[in-house]
Amino acid sequence: MQSRLLCLSGGPAARRVRLILRQVARGRLAAERQLQPEVRALHGPGAAAGDTVTIGDVSFKLKTPKSPELVPLNYMSDNLAQSVVQHLRWIMQKDLLGQDVFLIGPPGPLRRSIAMQYLELTKREVEYIALSRDTTETDLKQRREIRAGTAFYIDQCAVRAATEGRILVLEGLEKAERNVLPVLNNLLENREMQLEDGRFLMSAERYDKLLQEHTKTELDGWKIVRVSEDFRVIALGLPVPRYSGNPLDPPLRSRFQARDVYHLPFKDHLKLLYSVGSNVSAQRISQLLSFATTLCSQESSTLGLPDFPLDSLSAAVQILDSFPMMSVQDIIKWLYPYHVLLGKEGRIAVEDALKRFELQDSESPFLPSGIKKVERIHGSKTLQADVTVQIAEKEVKFQVPAGTRPLKLCSGSDTFIKTSSHTQLLAEMMQSHMVKDMCLIGGKGCGKTVIAKEFANMLGYNIEPVMLYQDMTARDLVQQRYTLPNGDTAWRPSPLVTAALDGKLVILDGIHRVNSGTLAVLQRLIHDRELTLYDGTRLLREDRYQSLKDELQLSDKELQQRSIFRIHSSFRIVALAEPPVIGSSTKQWLGPEFLTLFLFHNVKSFTRNEEIQVIKEMIPDVPTVAVEQLLSLTHKLRETNDPTAQSLASSLSTRQLLRICRRLSQYPDESLYHAVNKACLSRFLPNLARSALHKNLLDSGIEINPDDVRKQEEKDYSCEIHNGFLRIGSATLPVYNPNEKMKVPDVLFYENTQHMMVMEDMLKDFSLGEHLLLVGNQGVGKNKIVDRFLHLLNRPREYLQLHRDTTVQSLTLQPSVTDGRITYEDSPLVKSVKLGHILVIDEADKAPTNVTCILKTLVESGEMVLSDGKRIVANPANVGGRENVIVIHPDFRMIVLANRPGFPFLGNDFFGTLGDIFSCHAVDNPKPQSELAMLRLYGPDVPEPILQKLVAAFGELRSLADQGIINYPYSTREVVNIVKHLQKFPNEGLANVVRNVFDFDSYNNEMRDTLISTLHKHGIPIGAKPTSIQLAKELPLPDHKFMGYWRINQSGKAQQKLLCPTETHQLNIKGPVYLNVQGFPLERHEARSLSFTEELAFWTLPLNEVNLVCDVAVAEEDETENMLYVATCNPVSLYFMNVSSKNGYFVDCYDIFPRTVGSIWQPFVTVAPLGNPLKGQVILHEEQSNVVLLLDTKTGAIHRLLFSSDTQEVPKRASWWGNKEEPISHKMCREFSHKNWLVFYKEEGNHLIVLDVLEGRTHTISLPINLRSVFLVAEDHWLLVESKTNQKFLLTKPAHMVSEESGVCQLHALNEDPVDKGFGLTTVSDLSVPHTVSSDQLSSENLSVAVGQKISSPNRILSDVHNYATIVVGFPELMSPNEVYSWKRGSSLGSRHASPSDPFYYGRRSKTGAAKQINCVTLLATNQIVRILAPGDVPLKELYPKDITPPQTAGYLEVTDLNSKKLKYIPIPRSVSLSPYTSWLSKISDTDVLLAPLGKVGLVTVDMGGSVRLWETGLDSLQRSLQDWRNMIGQEDGRPVQITIERDSGLEVSSPKHGKTDPDNMPHVGGNTWAGGTGGRDTAGLGGKGGPYRLDAGHKVYQISQAEKDAVPEEVKRAAREMGEKAFKQRLKEIQMSEYDASTYERFSGAVRRQVQSLRIILDNLQAKGKERQWLRHQAIGELDDAKIIDGLTGEKAIYKRRGELEPELGSPQQKPKRLRLVVDVSGSMYRFNGVDGRLERSMEAVCMVMEAFENYEHKFKYDIVGHSGDGFNIALVGSDKVPKNNKQRLEIIKIMHAHAQFCMSGDHTLEGTEHAVHEIAKEEADEYFVIVLSDANLERYGIPPARFAQTLTINPQVNTFAIFIGSLGDQADRLQKMLPAGRSFIAMDTKQIPQILQQIFTSTMLSSA
Repeated sequence: MQSRLLCLSGGPAARRVRLILRQVARGRLAAERQLQPEVRALHGPGAAAGDTVTIGDVSFKLKTPKSPELVPLNYMSDNLAQSVVQHLRWIMQKDLLGQDVFLIGPPGPLRRSIAMQYLELTKREVEYIALSRDTTETDLKQRREIRAGTAFYIDQCAVRAATEGRILVLEGLEKAERNVLPVLNNLLENREMQLEDGRFLMSAERYDKLLQEHTKTELDGWKIVRVSEDFRVIALGLPVPRYSGNPLDPPLRSRFQARDVYHLPFKDHLKLLYSVGSNVSAQRISQLLSFATTLCSQESSTLGLPDFPLDSLSAAVQILDSFPMMSVQDIIKWLYPYHVLLGKEGRIAVEDALKRFELQDSESPFLPSGIKKVERIHGSKTLQADVTVQIAEKEVKFQVPAGTRPLKLCSGSDTFIKTSSHTQLLAEMMQSHMVKDMCLIGGKGCGKTVIAKEFANMLGYNIEPVMLYQDMTARDLVQQRYTLPNGDTAWRPSPLVTAALDGKLVILDGIHRVNSGTLAVLQRLIHDRELTLYDGTRLLREDRYQSLKDELQLSDKELQQRSIFRIHSSFRIVALAEPPVIGSSTKQWLGPEFLTLFLFHNVKSFTRNEEIQVIKEMIPDVPTVAVEQLLSLTHKLRETNDPTAQSLASSLSTRQLLRICRRLSQYPDESLYHAVNKACLSRFLPNLARSALHKNLLDSGIEINPDDVRKQEEKDYSCEIHNGFLRIGSATLPVYNPNEKMKVPDVLFYENTQHMMVMEDMLKDFSLGEHLLLVGNQGVGKNKIVDRFLHLLNRPREYLQLHRDTTVQSLTLQPSVTDGRITYEDSPLVKSVKLGHILVIDEADKAPTNVTCILKTLVESGEMVLSDGKRIVANPANVGGRENVIVIHPDFRMIVLANRPGFPFLGNDFFGTLGDIFSCHAVDNPKPQSELAMLRLYGPDVPEPILQKLVAAFGELRSLADQGIINYPYSTREVVNIVKHLQKFPNEGLANVVRNVFDFDSYNNEMRDTLISTLHKHGIPIGAKPTSIQLAKELPLPDHKFMGYWRINQSGKAQQKLLCPTETHQLNIKGPVYLNVQGFPLERHEARSLSFTEELAFWTLPLNEVNLVCDVAVAEEDETENMLYVATCNPVSLYFMNVSSKNGYFVDCYDIFPRTVGSIWQPFVTVAPLGNPLKGQVILHEEQSNVVLLLDTKTGAIHRLLFSSDTQEVPKRASWWGNKEEPISHKMCREFSHKNWLVFYKEEGNHLIVLDVLEGRTHTISLPINLRSVFLVAEDHWLLVESKTNQKFLLTKPAHMVSEESGVCQLHALNEDPVDKGFGLTTVSDLSVPHTVSSDQLSSENLSVAVGQKISSPNRILSDVHNYATIVVGFPELMSPNEVYSWKRGSSLGSRHASPSDPFYYGRRSKTGAAKQINCVTLLATNQIVRILAPGDVPLKELYPKDITPPQTAGYLEVTDLNSKKLKYIPIPRSVSLSPYTSWLSKISDTDVLLAPLGKVGLVTVDMGGSVRLWETGLDSLQRSLQDWRNMIGQEDGRPVQITIERDSGLEVSSPKHGKTDPDNMPHVGGNTWAGGTGGRDTAGLGGKGGPYRLDAGHKVYQISQAEKDAVPEEVKRAAREMGEKAFKQRLKEIQMSEYDASTYERFSGAVRRQVQSLRIILDNLQAKGKERQWLRHQAIGELDDAKIIDGLTGEKAIYKRRGELEPELGSPQQKPKRLRLVVDVSGSMYRFNGVDGRLERSMEAVCMVMEAFENYEHKFKYDIVGHSGDGFNIALVGSDKVPKNNKQRLEIIKIMHAHAQFCMSGDHTLEGTEHAVHEIAKEEADEYFVIVLSDANLERYGIPPARFAQTLTINPQVNTFAIFIGSLGDQADRLQKMLPAGRSFIAMDTKQIPQILQQIFTSTMLSSA
């Protein structure tokens, strides 16, 4: 003692230790003094009968045991601790009193060992049973066994103990289910018990009394059995409120005497530890013990720290004894892995305690660095090995148990790569192995199994893997029943038990899954290495077995007959587990009881370099760059504390990375981006997680390469079988030659690119030997793909469909009974393993994950134990003559199919639990092209447009489902069914057939509205009637008149025929500058959804409010494709899009055309698209500054084209009060821009500049006249109009100006001669300028129809102010006089002026000049002229009846049809928003719409609000479209449908005949007599059946239309309406709400109704999922439980299972509600900018949505709402206890928000508000915390840096904080979002998205945790 004290240095700790030691030394002597008398009284181990044992003052007389082998041995130690002696004395007292005792205390082996010491001391036999949740009364009383076909009752422990006078030790009373133990009540109290076999146990006294009166034979005849007076019960249990378990039943509790057996007192324990660790300094031991005791104190348990396993301290000290230099802190981590087990507060508390006792290692901790050598010790009885471990520059040698196989230090297996951390871990495991079993804790796929195997190899162990699953019972762990061939029942030891007997290393894989009540069975095995099995067999520790053998002088064989076996000394357990989820109620498996069982080692995930090392050594030829990128991504995800990133990281485990790299090394040109997305299944991630993944991918430099995408699209995805090889895309594999041909699937499969891509991907993985997992929505063709895949490979398949009730048994073997014997049927799983078939597991997500996880051992280690005792092994070498072994066939593969995780499938997350052992493939609905191709094959006769519409509509519905707006993901299966129907019944309309899919949703209004609007948008006229055709009214066109001639003066006068000189210049090109081409989605809506009109489709360009559309042009790409170009000014930009595509693009030219401030320069840009070879390039021309730009829309390159300098003009800077003169404008003629040449001229100018873009030249033509306008009527004839006189000239020029010499242009004057001078046009001023002249001629037919005489000649059609249309025949090619025909207007355009009272007086402006755009086009193919008129020029009175006010329009399309000689006026709807610049608008166009021709027959209009509309006006095409439209609706001919049964034999009723003709021709209805009747049978007439022909006698046909029959009578509708209104008013009255308030509230509530609905659906489902019923076992009624079939044979009752509500496990924490706090911005800026983007309104809607959605879910979600503004950061709006209950209260809150924002101070408290909310909410108890902040993004204005805000969002990792930014000035919000953590911030630029975003947050986070 003293010598040890000398080595202490000074200091407070040393002083403390000295005091402790002094007491201990004193205590030691005192204790020895007290103990001496007791020790003398104990008569040594061989105490004979009649001896007495005295403890203190209590004596006990010993008896000779009947079965000495049942007496515990080797439990007594030489010097017992004083406290233990006290406990033994107390038990002896109770024993003498005949009372049963209950030892209660903290977990650990102490209570058991005290009970056993007492039994050893008093020589009593023991009956031990460990209770678990699976214990039933048969385990306690009697169990039936079948012997020779008869069922016998076998007594179980309680009955055996009672009759034989043994002591029954019941361990773990808190584990047993509540109704089991009361069986023992009467036995405990009165020592009586009625047995199943009719016997009756009776207490000794009563029995002896009866014996005095009756003989023993009589009593035996009555089946009365005596209970021995020596029978006692010792119960061991935990105190329940503190630990988890079932509380004691009061009647049971009253029958026991209790004794608190707490941990050993400090001094006793210290003494014990000293004796173990003689090499360790006393100070360190006492510090260690003090620390451990602190953690067991009451205070630490209130902190929520589990008890420190004090009983494991001796193991720790043993390790320290061999390694005195080791760091204590690390050993403590092994005993008590606080860094895995506890949250932040707990970790801090533990570390403080470590500091306090000076256990923290300041200097570098000494840990073993690696194992140097392992050698077997020869000659020792037990198998042992010497292990040398390097630690702190020293090598330490120690002994550990070893296995039977040869030892290998370097296993040399190719699957294990040593990394430094693993070598260190293995060395630490060796140290633990010296003393105790261990448990490896580590995440999924971090290599736990591999390390355990490597460890076993080093020590030569055979491995016994035991896969644990959640439903595992204690029987599955220890012993299972089976039947012998003769039908007798017997018990088969489990792999665990056989391993214990053979000295193997057992790997308990997944110990975190098993219920702790089940593991209780193993506690004794782990602590004491003893085990009692169900059939009474006992397994003993080696030394106890040996001493028993020596004492009883028995051989092994004899002991085996008494069913006592030795546990092999080398037997060890390694448990593998995933880390506990901190703070979770269900996943916190690592409790105080568990801590006493093992030493824990944390398997850290790799560091980056180690992982690279592993990957490179496993897969040498993997591309390095890819590995670097992959790992930087993985480690980035692993290191964050963001739960979304963590969940992504879990799907990128090392196992998954190796898979990716294996694939890359095989196919190096594949994209990493694709591989990562595939591994994470990003297609089905919630939006938040997907965006986080995307952001992290970009940060790691893994991006999608456009070249790859292109390559993929161009790749050939066909498949073929050639020379026995199957090729899909670029992957090949030999075709299989199976034995069982009939099992190869054969399926109707139409190939399409997308499915072929998936199959190619599958083939690549398949050839690498992977098992496949296909995840997708329902109906996307997973089964078809797999069947086709196997069909092509010629592989036989076994099919297994999982469901909710799938059990582990049903997956592997199905037991059944034949002739009283149990036989096992192989399941498809076992069959395919044996025969090498492909196992297809369908609906894998429906089965509980605890069942499916047994697939993991099969896939991973290739081993699995089946319930009939057979085992599956992968390596044939392991068979080695063992029977019952099935070797996995090398061709065996699994293909698993599952639906995607999450809502609405609500399956189990199969991917989450087992995803990383499969190669995952996301199967999606085919892309539109693939789907179309496939549907064409299903419906070859269905018209193409219908297929396209279906594909587009379903595509949109699917994207809505992805965004969570609708719940059901519509799949290809549905579309295919629709197409099949249309193929078979072509006359049924599409609108009817789609209802086959959508009628499911017809009762859910919100959903129905979404569906209908989507279908309408794509032109599926669901709900339209065949009669709803709303074409414009046709008015007659006045007749045409012959107006006279146009003459070209050919008389030789020189001044009439002027030659015009031309000069040629090279173009001067500047540039290029590259502009950004941005894309935007086009929401194209088909206009003919509910009714048929001329309008085809419409969509809106994303213009802002001040943007003005100034020009529209269309370029024909080919027959079907047209590119639409829209130029806007202020700021100048160009929008362009393919008319039929989904995307548009725009280029912002703001920098090129700056807006000059202060002047009235208003740029006006026209656009001319060029043709081949310059397709995709456009010329932009600004009319005032004459800037000409060439823009390449594909690349965004823009060049400026400069003509010769004199023509370039800069606008004069007008003085700021503005000058009155009209600015000069330059014009561009683009009629032949598709031939790549254009003509420019200046108004009032006298030059024409011809720009040839291809040659890069300009030709300038000088003219002798000043120009007003120029029309290019042909390539070589141009019509010029002189400016002052409107005199027309014809300019002829060579077709192409090649050289300057030949290029002479001639100018001819045109004279317009009227028919006769007296008719009108006399003065020149009456000449009008044409608005448009066609640049090509009408076809001969059209010309003939128009003019009314057969004629074929060149012609041009033109239109001006006075005429609807004018045709000039013979112009311009013929030089003879050209005849002019006109259709005159009643009054010239623009002469009627709208009065201010007119509803269309839209700021009619006093105009100075004409508008720049004259919207007039000629459609030659349909013989029409179309122009847009302002409402003032339209004869509204003729179009609309008197009492109808005309609709608000932007203008009217006037269609002059020269074929039908009709006029039509088609109203163009008003644009949604109009620019405030009205005067500028008026200069662009008279109406708010611009017009351009689209293709040959169509039109496109673009209004100032950016709405693009496509029109169809041609008569023929309208008729064709109308027919298609009617077909789509389906012709309901209105006839009643008849059921006819055709008979083959027998006469007809009467053969068809004409019938009698009625001389009076009266109408006849029915009657089979008269001809010409209606609605009859067999006679000729209308609307009947069976007559020979229709005969119309001129009567009204009696036929009710179908619609009338179906209609509800009006009065019924009215009554229903009134009833609804009355109820509504009544409700308002009840909550005292005025109708005005109700309508106000409706404004907010209505806006979010859909989101509220979908959120509530999700919440309901969450609840439903939480309430899923579980199997209750051991029931007397229900379905037969497979696991209890044998018990059924023997005749037991409780062998059924049924579904019921599972009681929550006792001690599991109450399910707390989730806690949500909404922090809304009610600052002044919200009110101020509300007018701009409605942000305050949207916040109010969001608040309304939260209040409505969570109504009645308060028990699941507690929410409150606070506001922040300049006034403060915590303005209470809704308290969590005062939740508004009705609309009135909700409206109050919305009003408060509004008022506050209106009247509060300026300022911003977003940060403080958020911080405060996060701190406050975390103070409450809750399951999960959410804080959602609604704010506007102008943080910078108040000087708040984004980084600071980001910090606030992640301030507390327990609280999920999200920010939603509403509105922002400029790109503030975008910039902010880049700075904030991914997935935590959202921008709602369009505030309509807020409810959507909230819904996203709730669904993605709440679903993940629910």
